[in-house]
Amino acid sequence: MATVPLADALDLIREHLLNPEGLVRAVASGRRKGQPTPQVKARAVRRISLRYVDLKSGRHLQVTSFDETQAHTANFATGTEADTAVAALLVEPFGNWHVDTTTQTHQLRVNKLLEAIVSTQELAEPLIADRGHDRDKQRLLAEDDPVLVALGISDAQGRIKPTRQAKYRQVEEFLRQLDSSISDALAKGQLRHPTEADPLRIVDLGCGNAYLTFAAQRFLSSVRDLPVRVTGVDVKQQSADHNSGVAVRLGIDADFVVGTIGDATLPQAPDVVLALHACDTATDDALARAVEWGASLVLAAPCCHHDIASQLRTATTPAPYGMLTRHGILRERFADTLTDALRASILRSLGYRVDVVEFVESAHTPRNTMLRATRTGTGETPREEYDELAAAWGVTPKLASLLGIGNG
Repeated sequence: MATVPLADALDLIREHLLNPEGLVRAVASGRRKGQPTPQVKARAVRRISLRYVDLKSGRHLQVTSFDETQAHTANFATGTEADTAVAALLVEPFGNWHVDTTTQTHQLRVNKLLEAIVSTQELAEPLIADRGHDRDKQRLLAEDDPVLVALGISDAQGRIKPTRQAKYRQVEEFLRQLDSSISDALAKGQLRHPTEADPLRIVDLGCGNAYLTFAAQRFLSSVRDLPVRVTGVDVKQQSADHNSGVAVRLGIDADFVVGTIGDATLPQAPDVVLALHACDTATDDALARAVEWGASLVLAAPCCHHDIASQLRTATTPAPYGMLTRHGILRERFADTLTDALRASILRSLGYRVDVVEFVESAHTPRNTMLRATRTGTGETPREEYDELAAAWGVTPKLASLLGIGNG
């Protein structure tokens, strides 16, 4: 790594972004300390990605910007259009740039002195850029991927089964969240760079039939070319036996452990913890294990929120919010929101940056909230935020109990 003037580092980034033959993919994320959130067309964005695509009218620079709810894509012809677009992006106060070319990987991080910390890594094997623009190529796992066929999402001809369209959409949206989260964490130095000797360790807690376990391994290793080792944890021996058999048939590097989320034993602490649709307090068990392991990245999509809902039935509702708990259906919906707000607050106080995002559209599943937490090592918010919220509503979330956190 080297510290260089920011202007010089951005000139290097510009050179790679404007190379339609050499650029494979670039990602800009985060904001510089003390600077406003970057914007694209007057919209605040948290991340942008760039690559070149071949259209009927010729090669274009494709820029996809991600705000809090959706992605926006624009294409710019090589030459003046692309030059202007890149110039506008480079003046935005992004804190991190990750650029993959066919032969190198470049990392740029802006420190609090507005200097650039730059590192360049030579690739052992050249990358091949995907210039396709059709919708099929933009899918993260193709319909005919052997993993999808083995899991019964696609048929023997490699087509998504009509009854499994919703499941395929969940897998795709999960992979998008995982991809962007890992890219951001790597760019910011919040996730270690894996090697073949020490791959990224990912655990899927409550994996069931391991749809997401296998999808994560396949996408990260085959598409992102990251060395990974995945482990699925489930209480059922039958699930472990079935999933192990699928892994052997597919030649996938995966382990499956039988045990509860709270008691499962792993040979090494994981870097990334997944818990998708773990019911009620099983999500709390997963978040507590992630904290105990010191996991760098956590993606959890909760399912059911009975614990806080039952506490609200007997707790005294603070004024003037009686209408939120008077009616059963409103109380249940509010309990969902309060539960995840308390979980996020606890994680923030323990050194995680937390985003609560939509996992997948509600048309595909009502269980569509995701907690995305990245370990920063310092308390993002004071504990008082959690204490005041829990005390006001007279509740004690399961996650607080598991981590030995009291109210007040």
